[in-house]
Order: sequence, then C-alpha cells, then structure tokens
Amino acid sequence: MERFEVYIFTALCSINFLVSCLLFSKITREQRYPYMDEIFHVPQAQKFCEGKFQEWDPMITTLPGLYLASVGLIRPVVWLADLKGSVVCSTAMLRFINLLFNSGNLYIIYLIICRLHMKDKSRSAARRMFSALALSTFPVLYFFTFLYYTDAGSTFFTLFMYLMALYGSHKAAALLGVCAVLFRQTNIIWVVFCAGTVVAQKLDESWRTESKKRDEKSPSQVPLTINVAMRVMRFLLEFLKTPNNIKAVVLLTWPYIAVAVVFAVFVVLNDGIVVGDRSSHEACLNFPQIFYFLSFTLLFSLPTSLSYQRVVRFLQSLRKQPLIYAVLMTFSLFLVWRFTFVHKYLLADNRHFPFYVWKRIFQRHELVRFLLVPGYVFAAWNFLDTLRSKSLFWFLCFAACLVAATVPQKLLEFRYFILPYLFYRVHIPVPSLPRLLVEFGLFTAVNTATVYIFIYKIFQWPDSTAAQRFMW
Repeated sequence: MERFEVYIFTALCSINFLVSCLLFSKITREQRYPYMDEIFHVPQAQKFCEGKFQEWDPMITTLPGLYLASVGLIRPVVWLADLKGSVVCSTAMLRFINLLFNSGNLYIIYLIICRLHMKDKSRSAARRMFSALALSTFPVLYFFTFLYYTDAGSTFFTLFMYLMALYGSHKAAALLGVCAVLFRQTNIIWVVFCAGTVVAQKLDESWRTESKKRDEKSPSQVPLTINVAMRVMRFLLEFLKTPNNIKAVVLLTWPYIAVAVVFAVFVVLNDGIVVGDRSSHEACLNFPQIFYFLSFTLLFSLPTSLSYQRVVRFLQSLRKQPLIYAVLMTFSLFLVWRFTFVHKYLLADNRHFPFYVWKRIFQRHELVRFLLVPGYVFAAWNFLDTLRSKSLFWFLCFAACLVAATVPQKLLEFRYFILPYLFYRVHIPVPSLPRLLVEFGLFTAVNTATVYIFIYKIFQWPDSTAAQRFMW
C-alpha cells in the first residue's frame, strides 16, 4: 500500500467510524433497552461479565463466541478506565463492540480485494478503497452493527479467516475459523470453503498441466457442455485415484480438516448443530432459498453487475440455447412447487422486512411464486456471468458452499445472505469508479431509510404497550 493510499484509506476509516458512532449514539438513545434478539444476547453477555459462565439461556441458538469476545474486549477497558457499576456491561457498551467489528470489516475487506485483484494493475487505489467502503456499509450487515447481534463479529472472523487462507497461512486461518464458528455454527461451511479453494487451486494446476499436453483451454475458459462436464468428471476421478494428489491436498488442508472433525464431534455430542430453541430451527430442503438469494444478490449488485451488454448477452444465450433454458425453467418450477417451506416466524413477526416481502409479493396470489421463476433464471445467469473469470473448480466449490449455507434454512432471513453476498461481491472484477459511487449511494440510501424507519416509525401491538420497530 503506497503512502498516499494509506493516508486516504485511514481518513476513510476515520470518517466511517465517526459517522457510525453518531448513528450509534442516536439509535442507542432512542432504543436504550434490549430489542428483539438482544433480549437473549444482552443478559447472557452480562452473566459472562459477572463470571457466571455456567448459566445459559436455552433460547440462545449460537455458541458463546460473541459473549467471550465482548468480555475479552470490555474487561481490559474496564480495568484501564477504572469503570464500575452497571455501565461496565450495559446494553450500549455491548453494542459498541460491533462498531469495532465494523471498522475491522472495512479493513479486512480492503485487504481481501487487494489480494484477490493484485494482478490487475489497472485497478486504481480509489476503486479498491471505495469498493471496500461500500461493502462495509452493505445494508443488512451495517444495520446490525448498531445492535448486539452476532453478524458483525461473525463476518469479521470469517473474512479474516479467508484473508489468511488467501495468504497461505492455513493454520492461522483455521484458528480464526474456530472463532467464526463460535459466533455462528453455520460458519463451518466457510471453513470448508477455505479448504475447498486450496483444493480448487490444486485441481486448476493439474488441469492446466493436462491441458498443455493436449493444447486445450484452461478450466475458466471451457464452455459448459455435456461433453465438458463428462471430461471434468473423469478428470476429478483420475485426480482422486492418485495417492500423491490426495497426500498433497491433505498436507495443505489438514488445519481445516481438524476444525471440521472437532465440529463433527460437537454435532454428535450435541445431537445437532443448534444449541437451543431447536424446535424453531429445524433444517429442511428449502431449495427456493437459492432463488431468494440470487434475487437478493441481483438487487444489491445492480450498480456493479448489470449492464446493457450483459442483458444482450443473456437474450442471445436464450435464443441460442432455448432447450437448456426450458429444462432449467421446468426444474426450477418443480423445486418451487415441491420444496417451498414457510417458517412460522416469517408469517407471525411483522417487525421484520421479510414479513412484508412475503405478504405483499408471495402471498398476493398462489401463482406468484411460479411467475417469479423467469426472474430467478435471469438472476442465476447474471450471477454466473459475473463470476466467469473464476475457474470452474473454484466456482463448483463456491456453489456447493452457497447451497449448504442457504438451502437447509427454513426461515427467509436476509441476515443469512450476508456472507454469501460478500464472498460473491469481492470476487467479481473491481467495478469502475462511477459504478462504485452508485453502489455506495444505493447502500447509503437504503441504510438511511432503514435507520429512519427503525427510529421514527414506531408502532404497538394490540396486546402490548411496548414500542415495536421495523428492522431487517
């Protein structure tokens, strides 16, 4: 990082932190007491602050990573500042922890972008910095920076893990993966993703070696056809049958394997992934979650991914391969028909935005969910097209992890899309500065509207006098 870039990025980080602190102050003054899931998280963290590590709220579904990190950060500050009384682990103090994670996320995202796109010298420092700034203010993630939720910390440790994996520090990455899993158990999927990227790199090297012998294209340049798919399958079988290849992969990924084994033991002993409230968090094959994620991704990536040329390419592809799209449409309609699940929370809790998405779109008519399928197909094509610079094996790894992270979730919850979206966004080519400015403007507008609605659009339920607020 050049000196000028250091100064500018430091200034951006400072401004981001200052603005976040001002918003934090306003939100905390308006909502002083724990709200929504905070009614579980805050008391549990306060018990940890008091040293009561044996007491546990059975309604909490995640491991105690958030509370341990909070105590680890607050205790030194308390000792240095000689703080006493209820302020030590107050709701405001605990929420402030996520502001620190937000600043860390900005820096980590910037480093990941620099690492992933280091070979492209045409990408200016301004584009890298604005890309990181925009992603650190990604609306769903940024909103939960101001509440005591697991999202900011979970994102920080997961992205930090991936950064270490990109630099080849796999032991450090695995340890950070443990921290990420302690924040949210499903982050084990991204631990596997880090291991998968290492395997994909080895597969790419073997493919290139074989392709040079045959004078063929690299895996990222091969058109996806049935013949190519069969050749890829044969290549994978040959790769797996070679002991030296397996040995090389295991030697590189053993730290991730160790984490996965420990996690598997935990699942067996715990009789499941969820720690508490199991009846409300049962896994299922909710395949339309992939379609919801693709639509979500298309919406938030419009400024950086969509263009007139891309739409033209899609229409040309549609005209050249109508049979493939017909099969894809039919299969998608089948998945929507047979595998759509609706969680009771989605229908009952009118404080969340997904409640209104479901009520005003999907429940408008029973055929709406089928009429949306053509839009899902375009969103999927756009998703694939923006990642066409990535190798086939990397994409297969990412797609498998994406399915694992979304499909088992019965509840339509936009927070579950944060990490998949960020991983997608950092891997597409760095957009032009005007597009980044539009993206940042979109995110800022959404954040402004969300915070305004949360603060000022208060309502009450008929059977309660407590103030209710709208949120993601």
